[in-house]
Amino acid sequence: MTTTPPPARSIGRIPVLDVSPVTEEGRWPAKAAVGEAVPVRATVFREGHDAVAATAVLVRPDGTDHSSARMVDIAPGLDRFEARLVPDAEGDWGFRVEGWSDPYGTWAHDARIKVEAGVDTELMLVEGARLLTAAAARKGLPTKARRVLKDAVAALEDATRPPQARLAAGLSAEVRAVLDAHPVREFVTSSPTYPLRVSRPLALAGAWYEMFPRSEGARRDPRTGRWTSGTLRHAAKRLPAIAEMGFDIVYLTPIHPIGTTFRKGRNNSLTPGPHDPGSPYAIGSPEGGHDAIEPGLGTFEDFDDFVRAAREAGLEVALDLALQCSPDHPWVTEHPEWFTTRADGTIAYAENPPKKYQDIYPLNFDNDPEGIYAEVRRVLEVWIDHGVTAFRVDNPHTKPLNFWERLLADVHADHPEVIFLSEAFTKPAMMLTLAKIGFHQSYTYFTWRNTKDELTEYLQTVSGEDGSFLRPSFWPTTHDILTPYMQHGGVAAFAIRAVLAATGAPTWGIYSGYELVENVARPGVEEQIDNEKYEYKPRDWSRADEIGIARLLGVLNGVRRRRPALRQLRNLTVHGTTSDQILAFSRHLPAELSPTGEADTVIVVVNLDPHHTHDGQVFLDLHALGLPPDASFAAHDEVSGQTFAWDATPYVRLDPHEQVAHVIHVRSA
Repeated sequence: MTTTPPPARSIGRIPVLDVSPVTEEGRWPAKAAVGEAVPVRATVFREGHDAVAATAVLVRPDGTDHSSARMVDIAPGLDRFEARLVPDAEGDWGFRVEGWSDPYGTWAHDARIKVEAGVDTELMLVEGARLLTAAAARKGLPTKARRVLKDAVAALEDATRPPQARLAAGLSAEVRAVLDAHPVREFVTSSPTYPLRVSRPLALAGAWYEMFPRSEGARRDPRTGRWTSGTLRHAAKRLPAIAEMGFDIVYLTPIHPIGTTFRKGRNNSLTPGPHDPGSPYAIGSPEGGHDAIEPGLGTFEDFDDFVRAAREAGLEVALDLALQCSPDHPWVTEHPEWFTTRADGTIAYAENPPKKYQDIYPLNFDNDPEGIYAEVRRVLEVWIDHGVTAFRVDNPHTKPLNFWERLLADVHADHPEVIFLSEAFTKPAMMLTLAKIGFHQSYTYFTWRNTKDELTEYLQTVSGEDGSFLRPSFWPTTHDILTPYMQHGGVAAFAIRAVLAATGAPTWGIYSGYELVENVARPGVEEQIDNEKYEYKPRDWSRADEIGIARLLGVLNGVRRRRPALRQLRNLTVHGTTSDQILAFSRHLPAELSPTGEADTVIVVVNLDPHHTHDGQVFLDLHALGLPPDASFAAHDEVSGQTFAWDATPYVRLDPHEQVAHVIHVRSA
């Protein structure tokens, strides 16, 4: 049997090619958020030497045009154009690019050359007058704009004036402004309309705080050594402090019943003590599975109270979605076909050699995919009904992509407000594809990028073309990861990585205990000793004030809320410095794209060395900051409260034991 390919689409009179953001030729929608300035790019050209131009058009979910923007040539000689569009509501939007011949641009170019050379002078001025006369006669042109064009026509036709003066009238800034806003367009050729999914702002920009609720209020009887678990009600008492630090989401590691078979002890030991609580990722016991709550934590009524308290504090609740089971999970006996049975009749436990997780059975999605899908979808609905608005998905790269594609689309159709964060520290192809098929946010390799060159390359990558489908979430540490940089850098390392994470990406997060600089690793591995995954870990939060990291977190989150430029992704520029230990980058939002109606610019300068003071010059690209080339400005440091007089080459000196970074808000001088 042969199939007939679909008819090829005509290239059109004005070629419009390589449109972005487009994910796999429109197979999945590109991502945007309400209020996000979305860069739209295309290659637009034509035969010969006549001028071409392009317009980006934003299309509402109902198919009507919302707004448009004249595109700017961003790569002279390569015919690459860009404009930014700002959707103002959630939904499945679209966009297209229109390429067109620009008769005014052609005339302006040719007339300037010929009149200055004295070639066909009168003919060029007459042609300009005719062009502007036709432009002024168009229906719907505002009266003021029509008057500007008619005045230019009169000047072009005034033979009593010198040719250069007549030409200047046709090329005036006023005329150009009118024709930029109301261009004369010929041979308009449109690209297809490409999909653009617009989510709520928190899908793009937010601050996450991770906690193990069982540690809050946990206590040990000094006489018997027996532990009593903290509860959801205890954990709720921590919420005001989390909110005070400016976080938006409190993320709970699994709160489900924990199995006892092959339960792990402290530090991943295979021989647990009688009071060890086990890993919350070993989900399931006779008390229930993924739709139940560990009895030691409380009840669904307690969980509902926790969600209510979070909302009162201005926080949303995220829950870990870990699709795996302990050997005691009800699914193991009710649906043994959902697991992999080995040749000796045992169920295969999870492995990531050399790591072994004897207390966890991974699901096999091939034996009964419909049954597993229906059950997972039901479980999600349980938690959504109880107020969960975000899920951090554990190891999504170990599950089939078609499962996630279907599940994410299904949940979006019923609950478009729900956000999914992909925890996939894996190969780029898998991580990027998980983002393309619908995960709202993605953990990234930021955690392991430490040098100036590494960070420069990575910041440019995640804020570039990849940002149309992969929204990065920067985490300095997690309950699984404690890098050597964090182990050996002391308080300064925690401060440096917090600044980089909070300003380098619109979404970032920390793991509870970050405020206390918990940096001691278990020998031989990059994770904390006495890991909270395997034991209770009550903390003395009063010490956080002594260390100062909690205050810094509050300052950073406060700056993020005040400065809309930091809540954008694709507006980052890296600037040069004379020191290989000083990194400088900025985020700029022009006035016409800003929710405040005013331009917003933040410059971040960080000392990457947690041990030594470094100084040097910063070479600022003033154009990228929205400033003229000779500008000086007031640089207000949002961390220290100081204000400096800066120009294109400010000198900086950063002592990591006093202040690791400048977070500069650009103010007029």
